[in-house]
Amino acid sequence: MSDTQNNASTKNDERKNLVRKTLKYFFPVAWKFDKTYFILSAINVVIGAAVPFPEIIFMPLLLDSLISPERDVRQIIIYAALMIGLRVVISLINTSLAVHLEKYQDKFYNFVAEEISQRCMEMDFALTENKEALDQIHRGREGLDYSNGVHGISIAFFNILTNALKILGVVTVLAVSAPWMLLIIAVLLALSTVVNSRKNKIEIKFFTDLSKIERVWSYILWEVESYRFGKDVRIYGAAKTLIKKSDEQTKRIIKFDVDWENKLYPLSVLDAIVTAIRDFGTYLYLGALAIFGRITIGTFSQLVTAGGTLNASVQGAIFGFQDIVKRCNYAYEVVKLMEYPPMLQKGDRRVEDLKTPHTIEFRNVSFAYPNTGVQVLKNVSITIKAGERLSVVGLNGAGKTTFIKLLCRLYDTDEGEILIDGVNIREYDYDEYMKLFSVVFQDFRLLSFTAKDNILLGAEESDEAVDAMFEKVGLLDKINSLPKGRDTMMFREFDRDGVQLSGGEQQKLAIARALYKDAPVVILDEPTAALDPVAEYEIYCKFNDLVGGKTAVYISHRLSSCKFCDRIAVFSEGTIKELGTHDELVNREGGIYSEMFHAQAQYYV
Repeated sequence: MSDTQNNASTKNDERKNLVRKTLKYFFPVAWKFDKTYFILSAINVVIGAAVPFPEIIFMPLLLDSLISPERDVRQIIIYAALMIGLRVVISLINTSLAVHLEKYQDKFYNFVAEEISQRCMEMDFALTENKEALDQIHRGREGLDYSNGVHGISIAFFNILTNALKILGVVTVLAVSAPWMLLIIAVLLALSTVVNSRKNKIEIKFFTDLSKIERVWSYILWEVESYRFGKDVRIYGAAKTLIKKSDEQTKRIIKFDVDWENKLYPLSVLDAIVTAIRDFGTYLYLGALAIFGRITIGTFSQLVTAGGTLNASVQGAIFGFQDIVKRCNYAYEVVKLMEYPPMLQKGDRRVEDLKTPHTIEFRNVSFAYPNTGVQVLKNVSITIKAGERLSVVGLNGAGKTTFIKLLCRLYDTDEGEILIDGVNIREYDYDEYMKLFSVVFQDFRLLSFTAKDNILLGAEESDEAVDAMFEKVGLLDKINSLPKGRDTMMFREFDRDGVQLSGGEQQKLAIARALYKDAPVVILDEPTAALDPVAEYEIYCKFNDLVGGKTAVYISHRLSSCKFCDRIAVFSEGTIKELGTHDELVNREGGIYSEMFHAQAQYYV
């Protein structure tokens, strides 16, 4: 076997495997979602197959009766009534079923779209900064649109069955009266199939290449439209730059469209020529049979209709197979997204107690962000005792936030290990492990939901408990003053009466959310950076009281949070340079902490 044959065989196997995997994913999803869809589709197959047969059966009888010298009016009326009546009944049932099935389109689409969203939220956080993963997310969403999801694939599949039933019926008619017509149709349909196959390959390649450009284009448009960037756009006059970049990407997309159409155009012309030759050959052959008296005018009409039906049905069946392959190529991007390999190793070990404090140990931990080659943490070792309050300080880029991200398993260590109660965190069940932590990051986000929903985020609902948490962080008076209290929408994206809280109030809301989770380890990663030192100190003091016996880690550029902590870890150049109590470190001559503290002392002495 030649290399070309081997390659073709390999591609064919890959295509079959792709279609199999796609159908294996989508059809069980649809069956589980609503079995009625498949029952109605099966009925629609039978009804759809019956559509052309009232005309095929009764039109020749009607025409022969009309041109007959006897012209039996009663017989003509019966034939016409049967033909039209059956056609109307079949059409009404077919239309009713089609309309009902179309209702499932949005249901299935939205269901799979939600599955994609859930997958994106469940993917390892490290993948949110991975170009290949982000491209796959975009291709998955585009693949759902291009394939039309379950409904699009199902329609193509059931159309094949409908056309197969039509073929069985009309082949019998043609084989009896015009057998050579089957050969004419078969040859020319083979040519049309080859042409359509090439068109599908071009469309699939176009989809794959275009998705890379569209992701950049979508990002730029999001930047243009998002109110979150509105201040920067206006202050720096960025509108022209963004529009220019959007225009550049638009031109690239248009060029893609033009190239695509240029490649498809010759094939479309060839397909039109093949269709014209087929129709000419059909009428020439049947016309000759009629002229030489081999068939009646009624039979001529019947065979023309049957030939057209056969051609359309065989073409529909073949194109249906090709359409399924094409749609599965698109939809397979959803499957690839769902099966995207994780970056983190995840175990199944249970966390013994989710409510009591736990001992945390970093043992010779080193880490570099993927594809950077620059170590952010270098050989970090520290043990945080159960119930201890640890302050983490250091200049920008010292590795403080990375330290927290590794503890929270947003990334995995490159070297060394992190242990909880002496067990490597990779051995724990991931979801259960995440319940150990309540974190307020510096770049925390509130959602455009109600104030209460921003606290709950799926937790058990209790208005009293929510209000108690607002009161603890000093936000209850503000919440009560809002138009709808705790049910007031944050921001104005979806409600014109929504409220834009100040930066400090948003930080308090984020802290309330962290406390409501009631996790045994609480972490504040500079969430109060927008506040002045005095206000920050007050929040930390209050927060320190609220934490109780939980393990707490505080990160801050300013050292007001350090004095009430049990120990302070000073990060510099990716490692812990100093570790001790406030009194120990502040009195260490030439120490990093001592210099930082005395430089800032004027703000909080």
